[in-house]
Amino acid sequence: MNIYVGTDIIEVKRIQDAVENTSGFKEIVYSKTEIENIDRIKNNIKYQRYAGRFAAKEAIYKAMSKILTLNNLSISFGDVEIINDINLKNRPVVHFLNKDINDLIEKLDIQIDISISHINENATAVAIVKQNKE
Repeated sequence: MNIYVGTDIIEVKRIQDAVENTSGFKEIVYSKTEIENIDRIKNNIKYQRYAGRFAAKEAIYKAMSKILTLNNLSISFGDVEIINDINLKNRPVVHFLNKDINDLIEKLDIQIDISISHINENATAVAIVKQNKE
């Protein structure tokens, strides 16, 4: 068994500026479901959520990078979707939208846990990846 960890922190203002001022940014970085869920929020916490998801995707990339490299795969923002699971008290869960990555996760029996936190100025995330098979 192997365990990998990734972490990231981002300024909420940087993500807010990108969402508001960079054409296509949201559609490149976030899934349709993520955008729909976050855009329902009417106050500034929505930018904290966007920043948290951004940090989470970076943390996942960092935690998964060795596994992906060894298997000649790469990952992009659009390959990862993070949604809150109501069955887990709204805890964030990771879905991969890339078939090759999903096949690898199944083959290596990979489990991913993600934790996201945010305040007015910053968002941070930690990803823990547990690989059960070689």
